[in-house]
Amino acid sequence: MTYFTLMVHAVLGSLLGLASIWFFVDVLNAKEENQGRIRTLSFIIAGLMWLTYLLGGYFYVVHYSVDKAFILKGPWPFAHKFFMETKEHVVMMLLFLATFLPIIAYRSLAANKGARKIALWATGLVVLTTVAMEGAGAIIAMGVRVALLPK
Repeated sequence: MTYFTLMVHAVLGSLLGLASIWFFVDVLNAKEENQGRIRTLSFIIAGLMWLTYLLGGYFYVVHYSVDKAFILKGPWPFAHKFFMETKEHVVMMLLFLATFLPIIAYRSLAANKGARKIALWATGLVVLTTVAMEGAGAIIAMGVRVALLPK
């Protein structure tokens, strides 16, 4: 069950990235007809981000200490010292941006060019940050694996 939680965390993070790309494209082509879908997607993105955050936080608090010990004693201590430490801090920005999307999507993005630009910039940052977080997670997981390899 321990690593199932971690796997669901990663899958939800990937879905967050895909939903954010979909949102970005819809906002880029904002019309009154797709405003409802834009609002729905913004809530899906915020929900996925909060679920990802809560599952990742649960794993970190309850189970990560064992992995951390292996990583720090293994050949890739930077997997924790740089990548996990960075992830711990950058996730707050991602959480803020994803939570902000439903607020900005409440406006008519088809009619309000300024709000549309803000939504595009925020979503672009969500997409880029999500990709970076997925990559950091892969490096952290590899840090555990290489630590467990026979010497």
